[in-house]
Amino acid sequence: MGRPAAAAALLCQLGLSAAIQWLGLTKSGSGVAWNESQHCRLLAGLVPDQLQMCRRNLEVMHSILRAARQAEAVCQKTFREMRWNCSSIQRAPSFGPDLLKGTRESAFAHALAAAAVSLSISRACTSGEIPLCSCGSVPSEVPGPAFRWGGCGDNLSYGLQLGAAFADSPFKSSRRGTRALRAVHLHNNAVGRQVLSDSLHTKCKCHGVSGSCSVKTCWKGLANLDEIASDLKSKYLAAIRVTHRLIGPRKQLIPKEVEVRPVTETDLVYLINSPDYCTPNPHLGSLGTQDRQCNKTSPGSDSCNLMCCGRGYNTYTEELQERCHCKYHWCCHVVCKKCRRKVERYVCK
Repeated sequence: MGRPAAAAALLCQLGLSAAIQWLGLTKSGSGVAWNESQHCRLLAGLVPDQLQMCRRNLEVMHSILRAARQAEAVCQKTFREMRWNCSSIQRAPSFGPDLLKGTRESAFAHALAAAAVSLSISRACTSGEIPLCSCGSVPSEVPGPAFRWGGCGDNLSYGLQLGAAFADSPFKSSRRGTRALRAVHLHNNAVGRQVLSDSLHTKCKCHGVSGSCSVKTCWKGLANLDEIASDLKSKYLAAIRVTHRLIGPRKQLIPKEVEVRPVTETDLVYLINSPDYCTPNPHLGSLGTQDRQCNKTSPGSDSCNLMCCGRGYNTYTEELQERCHCKYHWCCHVVCKKCRRKVERYVCK
């Protein structure tokens, strides 16, 4: 079976639950030249509408590949001190149950991926990488007396438009999967893009004699994906478990528990509870925390008590070699010695 056929078969098997399979571009898209539409057929994890978008917008695929890489790296960085550390995202496009079902972790991953692709496209417009777009529009607000609008702002509008078309297409181009799961994924994608939109802020560059900053040139720029992920992590921790129920003329996402506040457009939502991720369970997508490093003195989620789930930990000593006793020599280099020091490490049993 060829790669496109295998990808199609996998999509049929997993249905809409694998809606962020396009993160697999980090593997299948890295060696692609992106100068012929037939290259799109080499990619695993794209639904038909995404393949069409690839063929029609080859110049955008560099940005989407970059978004996939950033989403994977930032997700793992954001959760590196928690039991679920997003390591399973590296399995794209063949995810496990933690990201295939409507879990809290899946909610975060979908929101982050949706924000990443819109952010990457927005900035590609600014850098001139995409011929069909350019700088963002000049803000309508009147500039202050000490600054003027200029520079090249991030093109959020184009990024949102094209990013939504790409990230949301798995839910709209197929009827596989439950309506509830489609609704949850679309909602969480929108939350990711909303957090991105809210991050747009004014950036300035000073002009003036001797750095006086008598005049500033300002533009609108977006936050980095690390900051977006930090905001989304807060929403992940406060995510609402929902059900998809008929309210009036249409079905809506409403809290599973009656005493929980109504769902808003800024809440991440999920359908099923997650495991505690303490012990390996492939059926639940849990890798367990055995052999994970913990922090003996931390009061947070990376503490040995929480990370090791009460099982205890082993201690070992590691010898590190570092630069030390550095001295600056005129002109113009620094000379350092090499020092060794021992540090204690703690690993979950």
